[in-house]
Amino acid sequence: MQEYKFITNIDRWRQKNISDRQFVLVLAFLVGFLAAVAAYVLHIIIHQIESLITSGFSLISINWLYLLYPVVGIWLTSLFVKYVVRDHISHGITRVLYAISTKRSELKAHNTWTSIVASAITIGFGGSVGAEAPIVLTGSAIGSNLGRLFHMDKRTLMLLVGCGATAAVSGIFKAPIAGLVFTLEVLMLDLTMASLLPILISSVTATCFSYFFTGGESMYNFQIDSLWSLDKVPPTILLGIACGFLSLYFMRVMSWCEDGYAKLSNRPYLKLLAGGLVLSSLILVFPALYGEGYSSLRIFIEGNSEADWNQVLRGSMFAGQTKFLLLYVGLVMLTKVFATSATNGAGGCGGTFAPSLFIGGFAGFFFARFWNVQQIGEYIPEKNFTLYGMAAVMAAVMHAPLTGVFLIAELTGGYNLFIPLIIVTVCSYLTINIFENHSIYAVRLARQGQLITHHTDKSVMTMMNMQSIIDKEYTSVDLNMEMGKLIHVISASRNNYIPVVNDSGNLIGEIDITKLRHIIFRTELYHRFHVNQLMSPPAATLVVDDPMERVMKVFDETGAQVLPVLETDGQLCGYISRTRLYSMYRQLVADFSAE
Repeated sequence: MQEYKFITNIDRWRQKNISDRQFVLVLAFLVGFLAAVAAYVLHIIIHQIESLITSGFSLISINWLYLLYPVVGIWLTSLFVKYVVRDHISHGITRVLYAISTKRSELKAHNTWTSIVASAITIGFGGSVGAEAPIVLTGSAIGSNLGRLFHMDKRTLMLLVGCGATAAVSGIFKAPIAGLVFTLEVLMLDLTMASLLPILISSVTATCFSYFFTGGESMYNFQIDSLWSLDKVPPTILLGIACGFLSLYFMRVMSWCEDGYAKLSNRPYLKLLAGGLVLSSLILVFPALYGEGYSSLRIFIEGNSEADWNQVLRGSMFAGQTKFLLLYVGLVMLTKVFATSATNGAGGCGGTFAPSLFIGGFAGFFFARFWNVQQIGEYIPEKNFTLYGMAAVMAAVMHAPLTGVFLIAELTGGYNLFIPLIIVTVCSYLTINIFENHSIYAVRLARQGQLITHHTDKSVMTMMNMQSIIDKEYTSVDLNMEMGKLIHVISASRNNYIPVVNDSGNLIGEIDITKLRHIIFRTELYHRFHVNQLMSPPAATLVVDDPMERVMKVFDETGAQVLPVLETDGQLCGYISRTRLYSMYRQLVADFSAE
């Protein structure tokens, strides 16, 4: 209670002394700092767990404990979510998009820490997922809850959620520009000059504190030893196209696997067994699938020879078998999606950010190594193409080519690779865009009509809440009611429509009062006609789950002034009037367009 009073006093003081715009900058700094702390804590926990349980593993033979650890991690995560969190926390970036689109950027308070704990357990024990999505959810939740704590308006809340997401990506990768364009491309927030400064502050703050916590080195010690030249344009384009199709494979298989695991949602232990068995078996055969996989990528990015690259075979049945390097890399590249979907499907917590980088890196190395071994053309550097692949797959999967370019450049300090990175990401993005119009995070929301976009008209309709415009005050009648009794109902009603329902509450038809004017005062007909003779079918019906875009379309197509809204089981929920619908729409357009 004392803490709440303290916050209230601070809020009163700042309202008198600091403008809202200035205070948003202060909050942006706090969000950046807290997101950097969260990212650092998460990686420390993951590293400690992984070091503790794998410190004695053999580098030259199979480690059978790989069959046990991932299952234990997923089981512990499931228990934590079920008994401590008691809420869904998976698919972090999708949840942020959903919050922006349908709940006006309000994320629950527990999201500021629960994703850190859950993903640390999952990844530390070997879950083949990434920590980035949980951190993005954490950072966004920090921004959302700080804004609500100080009673910021909805537009500012959305901005602070963007600050949190930007800070999370910037902090975890030490990549401030990548964090900024990630928010623009993936979260699809429209940035104005007023909103750009807070996001930049969060981004730079998170990056600076990450350097303070972990040192000034880049994530990878990349040394460019072969400058890009025009003769490498053809293989760069080919890699981009190949990565586009690989990204499509990743998205389609991921969706298919998740749907399969979702069918077992009512049988949690069977789901754990199925997913855990798939994940553990894959990690046993391909230890490179353990955890996030960044250490395996480091081998290809920092290595220069077969002796260096062969380290990726350590701990597997292929250890020491140089001739199987390409086969191993190709199989790991194709099976990573099954390991990732099994981790999340069985009950683990993690994202697809790291897996997309992992698959892309292995694809880039595989492409370059195969090209050089087969002597298809001029030599192309494997380490460079590993980076190109990382950027290409991530750009395609997330539909974020700029994020791919700047992230890889900032991860490695390889700014000399800008031109090939742009070529490969554009080719990859254009390839997948033929088949998929949305990113892996947005595709499910888009199918449900719950995705906010840069299109202002569609964004406003997405932000509209159907429940707030449904009129649930109506008087219904049954089929057999006489016209005389119907007249009494009409006289007491304030609407021009009377719904006709059956005993179960399902809508059968409706009485349009305007169509009864010629007989309404003829008392001699009151016992002659019944409701079933006077009713007519509605022009159309809506369902409570319908996206607002469809609601608008139905009103335009039918020309109706009022339409009934049904529950999913057919029961009448209420009515929506055209006047009220368009009134709310105009108000939201004004609010959305305001600076």
